[in-house]
Amino acid sequence: VHLVESGGGLVQAGGSLRLSCAASGRALRYAVGWFRQAPGKEREFVAARTWTSSKIYQADFVKGRFTISRDNAENTVYLQMNNLQPEDTAVYYCALGNIIRQSMSPLYWGRGTQVTVSS
Repeated sequence: VHLVESGGGLVQAGGSLRLSCAASGRALRYAVGWFRQAPGKEREFVAARTWTSSKIYQADFVKGRFTISRDNAENTVYLQMNNLQPEDTAVYYCALGNIIRQSMSPLYWGRGTQVTVSS
């Protein structure tokens, strides 16, 4: 399994970014999602979905702002982030794993992509 994230960068508060995660290997066996880790904080769950279901799992702090979507033909998952705020600044990681209790237990990680939101 191999995961490669892209799309991070610097954006002003209120702006948008779209992260991409290209998955290879046996990625379709697992749910796919995003986590993030801010400086000095623990890594936290952001959003996840399976490759075959329309059901989406999201952390409360991103509802209405972030959207996770997929392109099965390209084995790619996206995280559209709107109305970004400085507190969203973090390294964002793509992950594969299992859905557990409305969240995700990760098994595989990408290397991460930096998102920085200026005020």
